[in-house]
Amino acid sequence: MNQPDLHQLASDVKRWGRELGFQQVGITDIDLGQAEIRLKEWLAKGYHGSMEWLAAHGNKRSRPAELLPGTVRVISVRMDYLPGDTQQIKTLKDPTKAYVSRYTLGRDYHKLIRKRLSILAQQIDDALPADYEFKGQNRAFVDSAPVMERPLAEKAGLGWTGKHTLIINSNAGSWFFLGEIFTFVPLPIDEPAQPNQCGECTACLKVCPTDAFPRPYELDARRCISYLTIENRGAIPEEFREPIGNRIFGCDDCQAICPWNKYAQFTEEKDFLPRHGLADSDLVDLFNWTEEEYLMRTEGSAIRRIGYEGWLRNLAVGLGNAPSDEQIVQVLTAKKDQASPLVKEHIDWALNQQANPNRRRKRKIQQNRPTN
Repeated sequence: MNQPDLHQLASDVKRWGRELGFQQVGITDIDLGQAEIRLKEWLAKGYHGSMEWLAAHGNKRSRPAELLPGTVRVISVRMDYLPGDTQQIKTLKDPTKAYVSRYTLGRDYHKLIRKRLSILAQQIDDALPADYEFKGQNRAFVDSAPVMERPLAEKAGLGWTGKHTLIINSNAGSWFFLGEIFTFVPLPIDEPAQPNQCGECTACLKVCPTDAFPRPYELDARRCISYLTIENRGAIPEEFREPIGNRIFGCDDCQAICPWNKYAQFTEEKDFLPRHGLADSDLVDLFNWTEEEYLMRTEGSAIRRIGYEGWLRNLAVGLGNAPSDEQIVQVLTAKKDQASPLVKEHIDWALNQQANPNRRRKRKIQQNRPTN
């Protein structure tokens, strides 16, 4: 049986990855022992909220060889997604506008990255000798299976875990997607090339509107605006509604304030560029969408995952936080009678807010938290 030149193959994998549009490619082993301990501690605290899938699958999430028996290496890739200057701060400061997390302004990233990873996996397979025992044993993942992508990316040298729990790269910030290929081929591994460089900075912890970080490097998802507006399918707890402001799908505050993101690179992928004016839309205009308009304008977008009911729920909160305005009262009232009980509850809250023109919105929840 012919054996491949694994060092040359590893070099080729990185070159092919860059040619496919990945800004970085790294290779790591599958030892996630420390990450497994942290995951179990995090789950035991209930910080995953209603995301029960995070607690499912036993140890498969932290043990790649149990998810895909035979796996010995993981190829981790990075693809930048920041779509140019989208006036983030300007939009956040305008309470009549809707803020949508930057990663959802364009098309859903899953299909694009999975397609590119599948091509890369095939290139690897094609480079292996015809009689090689592990030929055909590569599998691509993009947020589609129980994979601990951030610990794997860190081990593969793509960056370090920031205090906001996201991967930071000293040359690219944190505005990027991750993807993986599990392989049976024992490629030479990369060392974690970037030591933690957060230092004494706590900007990401301090800026969080809902105080979602119990301590550095730990997120209580139940308090996170991204969880509350995307993963959460029920009512948004009232204590978080005012701090949510005009953020109707996700939140980027902890990334936007990170000093390392001054090095973030704008994406060259057309699919990640803003669509349907979502980078600068009025809350009222979006709330007025019919379900048919919602389905049409969110086709191919990650926004589709929350459904029309979640869309109206989130927008009702945004409208409740907007300055008192008769037009807002009218559009809220017009939707109320036909709304689901969930949406109706949030409309009632918003109307109550609108009825008090002198209210001062609570912009931030502040608790005493450790900073180191």
